[in-house]
Amino acid sequence: MVTEIAFTSDDALASAHRTLQTEITELQQLDARLDDRFAQAVTLLLATSGRVAVTGIGKSGHIARKISATFASTGSPSYFVHAAEAAHGDLGMITGDDIIIAVSYSGSSAELATILPIARRLGSKIIGICGNRYSELASLSDVFLDVGVTREACPLNLAPTSSTTVTLALGDALAIACLEARGFGTSDFARSHPGGALGRRLLTHVRDVMRQGQELPIVGPDTPMQNVLEEMTGKRMGMTVIADQTRKPLGIFTDGDLRRLIMQRGDIRPITVGQVMTPNPRTIGPEALAAEAAAVMEQHKLSTMLVVNQEQTLVGALHMHDLMDAKVI
Repeated sequence: MVTEIAFTSDDALASAHRTLQTEITELQQLDARLDDRFAQAVTLLLATSGRVAVTGIGKSGHIARKISATFASTGSPSYFVHAAEAAHGDLGMITGDDIIIAVSYSGSSAELATILPIARRLGSKIIGICGNRYSELASLSDVFLDVGVTREACPLNLAPTSSTTVTLALGDALAIACLEARGFGTSDFARSHPGGALGRRLLTHVRDVMRQGQELPIVGPDTPMQNVLEEMTGKRMGMTVIADQTRKPLGIFTDGDLRRLIMQRGDIRPITVGQVMTPNPRTIGPEALAAEAAAVMEQHKLSTMLVVNQEQTLVGALHMHDLMDAKVI
């Protein structure tokens, strides 16, 4: 028989606040006790000619996997090794050039105790992250980092909660310190995340999404409006570029310009496009980031923008829809 427990919304919020405040307190205590051993760990990480092998088991293994992923995406080549699998063959993944970050809150994991001495004989340096400075893991480590907590957020003080949060935060601190030391920037981050939104914004250039060649609507300044309409209709960009014989843009004529012209003049057949174009259109270079172009277009409320090279010769045109299709915006 299941006993129903009255648990109100206020109870849920109070529980959440207790959990968060407990973990915040433990993070503050970790922050207060950081010392030169953290700097030594960063020095070892920066000095390695191999990769960062992060290992653990159980809840510590889950945290170790996330730490490894953070290192890998912030400029420190890294991989995760499950401690139990390492004892059954996966230890062959680790070389003497690699540095090991071993994660175990108790520091007494039998699997780590099996593989770490072998890794040391290979020449690997070991950074131990655990909550017991007198543990076997601490004694096997070249640098030991203490993630001991006073209390888990679990009301029973049993489930790994505060301890896993503190361990994950320390892993983040190591990875970010290495990132800063290496001068890892936004473009480097984008190369590690080419499929994400940031990667698209930082890796996509105007040349990658602009329309060019036969897709580009171009007419001369003396072109009659009937021919202008044919060019605009055929190329479907909602505008046409007016350029001279050297392909230097003189102006632009848009669908909006056409509607206003018809309302003002009625019969537009005697008019040439050079008489009614918008001169000196806004331009951008093909090497500029597409995100930069999007920002300019949004700022000036433009649906299209011309692309010119260093000689100010027309090489393409950019439509807001192209940026949307490329998921730059």
